Amino acid sequence: MKICRYWSLLVFQIKNQEVMIHLCIYWRIKSKKSMAHINELIDFTIAVYIVHDDKVLLIHHKQLLKWLPIGGHIELHEDPEEALFREIQEECGLEVEVAGTKQTLNEVGTKSLLPPIYLNIHDIKLPHRHVGFIYFAKAKSDKFAHNKEEHDNIRWFTANELLDPQYVIGEYVRYYAEQAIKYFHKGESNA
Repeated sequence: MKICRYWSLLVFQIKNQEVMIHLCIYWRIKSKKSMAHINELIDFTIAVYIVHDDKVLLIHHKQLLKWLPIGGHIELHEDPEEALFREIQEECGLEVEVAGTKQTLNEVGTKSLLPPIYLNIHDIKLPHRHVGFIYFAKAKSDKFAHNKEEHDNIRWFTANELLDPQYVIGEYVRYYAEQAIKYFHKGESNA
C-alpha cells in the first residue's frame, strides 16, 4: 500500500455481494529511505533562492545529498504562496521580501498570488516528476536557523563559491542562484 499524507476512504473491491471498505489513515513518514509524494506522477513544489549581501542561501539535503535552495512540496491544503512562507520558516526561519508583485484586484472567491520568477518540471525518480515554482527573496538578516531534521548543512554562497568544485552544485541550482544574486545585486531590483 502506498504511503500518502492524508485521510482517504478506499473502496477496494466488490466480492460476493459484499463491499469491502477500508478507512485508511496514512501519516507522512520522514525517513532517510523515502520522501512522501502526493501524486504518483507529478507533485507541485516551491523553491526559493534567498539572497543577502550578494550571497545566496543553500541547504545540503539529507536524503538527496546535494546542495539545493530552501523548498519543498506544496501540500494539498496550501496554495504556492502559503507553501513558500511555510518552507522558509521550517527550513531557515528568515524574514524575507519575495520578489515580484501580485495583482491588487479584490473579487470574492479569488486570491492573487505572488508569481514565481521561473517555472520548471524536473525528474525525481521516473516516472515521478516535480513541477517547480521558483521564487527569489531578499533576507532582512543573514542570521538563519539550521533545521537539522531537514538538512545536513546550510550556508551562504557567493557567486564564485557556486562554481567551486568542492560543493558540486547542479547546473540548474547554480543558474537560478546566480540569477537571484544578480536580481538583488546591491539593491538594484524592484523587490
